[in-house]
Amino acid sequence: MTPTTREEYAALDAADPLAHLREEFVLPEGVIYLDGNSLGALPRSTPGRVADMIEREWGRDLIRSWNDAGWWDKPRTLGAKVAPLVGADPDEVIVGDGTSANLFKCLVAALRLSGRSVVLGESGNFPTDLYVTEGAVSLTGARQRRIDPDGPALAAELARGDVGVVLLSHVDYRSGVLRDMAGITRLAHEHGALVVWDLCHSAGAVPIDLSGHDVDFAVGCTYKYLNGGPGAPAFLYAARRHHATAEQPLSGWHGHARPFDFTPEYEPSPGVSRFLSGSQPLVADAALEAGLDVWAKADMARVRTKSLAMTDLFLARAASVGLSSITPAEHDRRGSQVALLEPQEGAGYPIVQALIERGVIGDFRAPDVMRFGFTPLYLRYVDVFDAAAHLVEVVESGEWRADRFNQRSQVT
Repeated sequence: MTPTTREEYAALDAADPLAHLREEFVLPEGVIYLDGNSLGALPRSTPGRVADMIEREWGRDLIRSWNDAGWWDKPRTLGAKVAPLVGADPDEVIVGDGTSANLFKCLVAALRLSGRSVVLGESGNFPTDLYVTEGAVSLTGARQRRIDPDGPALAAELARGDVGVVLLSHVDYRSGVLRDMAGITRLAHEHGALVVWDLCHSAGAVPIDLSGHDVDFAVGCTYKYLNGGPGAPAFLYAARRHHATAEQPLSGWHGHARPFDFTPEYEPSPGVSRFLSGSQPLVADAALEAGLDVWAKADMARVRTKSLAMTDLFLARAASVGLSSITPAEHDRRGSQVALLEPQEGAGYPIVQALIERGVIGDFRAPDVMRFGFTPLYLRYVDVFDAAAHLVEVVESGEWRADRFNQRSQVT
């Protein structure tokens, strides 16, 4: 039976095996936060971790902390903490730089490995992926083609025989559609192409098995579901089979095999460290480590079960007031967000703003999508009930029509 009362939702919270993890986060009073798919909530331990890094490791121990506090190895130690969340071995993941830089590295490396001339991407991908692809193909002399990966075009394009790299988002940032990583990767390999997966909207949201699905490369951010904080460094995965031969374009000192030999010629590290470039943001690393340590206490299967239950409930309430969803109803095709279409042209942004004024924080993605992210580590079932009630009231009352909700901010 689908729960219909707030008391029934509260009973779900009482039985929730993840409920204790909510106390690991700082959550403002009176706020229902449904935007963790854009920026995760603050872990309670983060301020202390960052303060210790600044005051003790930097302030007291100074340059000794490159050794004593493990600063030099942070890209690898943090990568090892990300690895179980994406189904990889610890020595296949590093943390450092941003998603854009890491994506550029992987695309160029994959093109060089493939020996082919085309990057096949998706027409509706997040702009970073589209823009970085433009830069990568310009540098290498390759070409890009864009398709709808959820239709029949993918197989037809691969059959042309010139695709060297397929770049796709595992979960679509706008709709929340979850792609078949295993099937698509297998299809690409059958046609001689390598695959780069963007995990920005799936790491910490859905189970991922990069090694099990024979993925070549992957990148992802850590400031969404992984709670690393605004501007947190990204991660990069490279399958071990590519470590000896992959050549990434941003060769830097930190990616050298023996950096403290200070030789003038570049020799790449024999492992995934060859994908590093320059010095890493160690203050941000401290914040990220606090978030990853919370994740070490979570069970991803339980996270997924709770995510699907929450999105089921929210989708049902949204449908009750006639709002259409572009997020699939099928569990095996859904990430951890709900994307609703605005009920009439121009209504989406002000509806979201009216909800924010009520303390329900989601976001809007042009031209017509209202997004709501569900983060099971700190979101309660009663939050889902209350947020849906506010959504129904905002839509039915028409309060979103007020002028103050129609004034566009820079960030939507």
